[in-house]
Amino acid sequence: MSSAVKCLILDDEPLAVKLVADYARQLSELEVVYAGTQVYQAMQVLQSQPVDLVFIDIQMPELSGMEFMRHFNHRHHFIITSAYLEYALNAFEFQVVDFLLKPIVFNRFKQSIEKFIQWRLNFTRAAESGYLIVRADRQYHHIAFDSLLYIEALKDYIRIHTNEKAILVWENMKDILGRLPSQQFLRIHRSYIISTQQIKLIESNRIQLTNSNWLPIGETYRKIVSDWFSPSA
Repeated sequence: MSSAVKCLILDDEPLAVKLVADYARQLSELEVVYAGTQVYQAMQVLQSQPVDLVFIDIQMPELSGMEFMRHFNHRHHFIITSAYLEYALNAFEFQVVDFLLKPIVFNRFKQSIEKFIQWRLNFTRAAESGYLIVRADRQYHHIAFDSLLYIEALKDYIRIHTNEKAILVWENMKDILGRLPSQQFLRIHRSYIISTQQIKLIESNRIQLTNSNWLPIGETYRKIVSDWFSPSA
């Protein structure tokens, strides 16, 4: 079942947890790794094992769904399960996969899963075809690897600089680097990932790109940069 979507279900209502878990177990595409009401137990699961998709309620007593997503939105995809439609707009600020309004019926649940699986398939195909897909401004952007100049870290966000524009994305540097081909992209600083195809000049502890921008090489990354550009033995 290695190709199954590993999912986690979190809701403060046990009956709501049971319903979503029962729906999930009817679909061979899903594998439930946790289904329960304990927020901090769910957090431990997310920190200790791979999870692809999280079903989460918004109103919970210990920690709201919004607060929970602020901790994990960079690394996981979320589907909101809520009885309150007024939360939908705020939820989509987190670029969630879908919003399921309670009471949830099976066909609507299945449709949501099919949407996620199709997105994941498109994501894989894009990477194989030389594209990066990111979510920003409530839409998906397809960015050709060859057009990408560098990526800049901005606290909770990253800014992707291309030949045409800059796109602000809510993601972290570690995760975005894992989605880029290692032979073409290199992290040179805690705040910068560059395209090696865009290097114009290397001078001491900085690199100039083809657009004339100079970016610093971080002290802890100097050996990585040196090893990358040194000819193999």
